[in-house]
Order: sequence, then C-alpha cells, then structure tokens
Amino acid sequence: MKKQMIMLAVLLISTFAQAQLVIPLWEQGKMPNSKGLHMTDSISNYRLFRVANPDIEVFTPSKEENLGFAVLVIPGGGYSHITYVVSGSQIAKYINSIGGTAFVLKYRLPNSPDLKQREIGPLQDAQRAMKIIRSLSAQYGFATNKVGVFGTSSGGHLASSLGVYSEDYTEVKDSVSKYPFRPDFMVLLSPVITLADPYAHKGSRENLLGKNAGTDLINRYSTQLQVTAQTPPTLIFDANDDKAVPSLNSVFFYTALREKGVDASLHIFPHGGHNINLTKSPGTTMFWMPLFDAWLKEMKIYDLK
Repeated sequence: MKKQMIMLAVLLISTFAQAQLVIPLWEQGKMPNSKGLHMTDSISNYRLFRVANPDIEVFTPSKEENLGFAVLVIPGGGYSHITYVVSGSQIAKYINSIGGTAFVLKYRLPNSPDLKQREIGPLQDAQRAMKIIRSLSAQYGFATNKVGVFGTSSGGHLASSLGVYSEDYTEVKDSVSKYPFRPDFMVLLSPVITLADPYAHKGSRENLLGKNAGTDLINRYSTQLQVTAQTPPTLIFDANDDKAVPSLNSVFFYTALREKGVDASLHIFPHGGHNINLTKSPGTTMFWMPLFDAWLKEMKIYDLK
C-alpha cells in the first residue's frame, strides 16, 4: 500500500509538471544564427538571463470559453533578461480568461555567446514562433487570421518588430515555414520603440545593438521608422510617469501608424510608471484590461454573438 501511494504521488507530480506544454522553436542542430555552442538556461528570481533553446509555452482556455483567437506573449527585460512570470505567464493566463489561447515566448537574448549576429536573434525566434502558432490553429481551435502579439517593455519592441518588418529572418525551410509571421493585431504595454536619444531606453539599445551602434543601425531598429500601411492594427498602453521608457515612445509609434493609415488606439494613463501589470496598476491604469478585452471585440477579433 505504501509503495502504491508513493507511485501515485510520483504520477501526480509528473502530471502537474507536464501540464503546460512547451514547444521548441527549432529542431536540434537547425537553429539559425547559432555557433553551435553547448549551453544551458540561466534562471534567477523568476528571470531568464540566458536562453539556450528558445520555445513557446502553451496556455489554453477551456473548450467552452475558447473564442477562437490566439496571442503570442513576449515578456520584457531590457534585452538583458526575460521577466517570464510578470510579463509572460501571468499575461497568458489573463488572455485565457477572456477566451484566447496564449503562447509565451522564451527567446534568445542578444548577449548570448552563441549568436553570430546579436540583433536578429530575438526577431528570428519571434518570427518562428508566429509560424508555429499558426500551424497549430486547428489543434487549439483558433483562426489563422486571428493571431496577435502582446509585448511588454523591450518585449513591446520585439512585438512591434514583428509588425513592421517584411523580411523573413527564420531561414529554416520545413513544414511550418510557409506560414506568415506578421501578427494580425498588436498590443503593446509600455513599449520600447525608438532606440535614438533622448527618448531611448539605453539599456535595451545597448543590449540589442551593442554600445557603439551607429545611426543607421539605430534607425533600422527604431520601429516607428519602419511602420508601413501593412502594419497590423495596434493597441498601446502607457503611463505618463514612466521614467524607464518615456511614454513618447508610444506616441511616436502611434503617430507613425496613423500617418500610414493603420487603425491604432493609444491610452496613456497619469500613473503607473513602468510597472503596469495585472495586480498593482494604480488609479485609472487598472482599466487597461477591460479596454484590451473591449478592443479585441471592437476589432472583431472575436464576437460573442
């Protein structure tokens, strides 16, 4: 009896450990932009400081609550680390609560010694993630034309990059490479947008491009300068008192979207700093969640009928 109880406990632990599905982005030996170094993840205080094998973690709503859309969630961390819980899994669970399937991205950081070209590593992983997500639409019950991206801080920079660049950096040709990587909608929370002074988040810029990046490279990765008429509809949230990433980043991106005729919405709250999240957003900032939900319906991402 005691032996059976131990086996049952082990089975339960194993079941809970495997409850959340993790999908690798690249087959072994086929990851682009890699030197082939043997590395392991570096994790501390719920933050990832090194990612050896990028992946997406799947978070699903109940079958009854599934409204047929999906979101790639890209956590921030200044391109030096990934705040996987606060701006990753917690956001994913909120998206589940409003009927969406969520996939949290664990991407290679630019400071990885394995990268041949630092600045395209995160974008390669994000583009590949979008392709994989669309390939899974039938399995998880969402439409391939209702796949968006949600990015926070530097994750907002990476998310906006998905929407503005047309060049495919994924390189690998396989069964999922035929799927498009551009999102159908974007939601940006306190995003890093410009990498030029005086409004850049210098840490994100230096981590992504290096300390001696020239003007051409800075402009290339300042996403407000790369907006086109094909950039998807975008919802942006920010706070006036954000001292880490000035809210003018969001204004620049919103202005560029409107100049190109893209449907965009911008909400800048009085307070919230660079800490807008699910649980500790002060004052009117707490309304970003119902606004997000209402916007999805308004944009016909889902329809309760």
